[in-house]
Amino acid sequence: MRPGATLPRSPAADRAPARDRGDLVVLAVEAALLAAAVAVGAVLNHRGVGLHADAAPLYATWRPHLGWGTPAALLVAGVVLGPGLRWARTARWGPLLGGGYLAAVAWTLALALVDGWSAGLTRRLTPQAEYLHEVPGVTDVRRMLAGFTDRILDFQPDSWSTHTAGHPPGALLFFVGLDRVGLGGGTAAALACVLVGASVVVSVPLALRALGAGEAARAVLPFLVLLPGAVWVGASADGVFTGVVAAGLALLAVRGPATALAGGLLLGFALHLSYGFVLVGPLALAVLALRPSGRRGALVAGAAGVAAVVLAFTLAGFHWWQGYDRVVERYYQGWAADRPYGYWVWANLAALLLSAGPVVGPALRRTLLAARAGWRGTARSGAGAAEAPSPAPAIGGFGRLVGGLLTHRRPVAPASRVRLLGPTVLLPAAAALAVVGADLSGMSKAEVERIWLPFAVWLLVAAAHLPAPARRWWLAGQAITALAVNHLLFTVS
Repeated sequence: MRPGATLPRSPAADRAPARDRGDLVVLAVEAALLAAAVAVGAVLNHRGVGLHADAAPLYATWRPHLGWGTPAALLVAGVVLGPGLRWARTARWGPLLGGGYLAAVAWTLALALVDGWSAGLTRRLTPQAEYLHEVPGVTDVRRMLAGFTDRILDFQPDSWSTHTAGHPPGALLFFVGLDRVGLGGGTAAALACVLVGASVVVSVPLALRALGAGEAARAVLPFLVLLPGAVWVGASADGVFTGVVAAGLALLAVRGPATALAGGLLLGFALHLSYGFVLVGPLALAVLALRPSGRRGALVAGAAGVAAVVLAFTLAGFHWWQGYDRVVERYYQGWAADRPYGYWVWANLAALLLSAGPVVGPALRRTLLAARAGWRGTARSGAGAAEAPSPAPAIGGFGRLVGGLLTHRRPVAPASRVRLLGPTVLLPAAAALAVVGADLSGMSKAEVERIWLPFAVWLLVAAAHLPAPARRWWLAGQAITALAVNHLLFTVS
């Protein structure tokens, strides 16, 4: 399927009405999960259990307020929900991406300014726990990298601040670089987070279009613009992380070894922004498997890019695995030792709902229905008779595609099954796999509303399966979610 081709229709998509009872059931389950997380969190906080999150499941405090960003946010939401949706269906590709990016920047800034310029932007990244606290002390980058691991553990005279210690040195290097080019201080850092984080509105649709799902890209773009997680993109370093990961995956999707090499370099740097980005692996494999051609060359070029970055950091004195080992120890020197796994392992998912938005559950349900219907249709037609249908078709198909990629053999699935296991199925599935891995690891107890942003934007690819007449209502729900969170709570990055 060439770029710009329409999203393949499935029997389920043809039969499913815009307002489906199943979607409402999933929405009710989401509401129940969120209510339970809030109620149980309030009880645990009242009892003095160490959640260290006053507005659990979010890392925030209850503070209903308005700001001069409020009318701006309402205006942006109104424009996107009105002419923006129509424009997304008809605009030329270049103006669409440019307009979408500007709208996402405006939405993120407006949400941040609900808290005011100082509290919402300038002072977000200046507390002692943040990266900017360490920037003035970095006078020799190579020496910093060589001694980085020795300063990870807490309770030492020269221990890194909380966020710096909890990540590889790439995150600190980003802000050091801003400072070196004259963009130091909280305001410039916050604006950089917004500008880089909003780029997912370009990267994710570009990846979808390169993988042959141009119409899906148009359907998903408004959901990326009005992302509820923009509350945390403006402003936290996780906005930068999200933009870097999305750009790396998009470059892997675009044809040509040079772009794949550039994608590998970005993903290699992402590994040095957060240890958790080893979980980007399933997404990268899905992108490579979905490329219409040149998968083997892209795999080699992308892997070379990742290896080059890892080698550069290693030669400079930072050893990733040693850093990760120290970070696990540092993690349990702090609040993680108090935060109960039994609460956060499911309450994290409620926080994700507020970051990715309520559309994510119904959209994933629609995706599963489309995949199942398409799989059954190809099975009845006798396609692929040599292989017995798997009880978990999406996972089995993904394995066959990856196997074909690694062995340089054409996947045995027929064209109809390849369409079924296309980007609107495999990318959300890979993102969901990453979220499950992060959740079960116990290394993401709380604050996932920002930490999981790099995966949340790929979960939203599933919104392409929503019926067109229903998308405006779901998009309105996304905007209302962001506005409610930002006006009822004071979020902390």
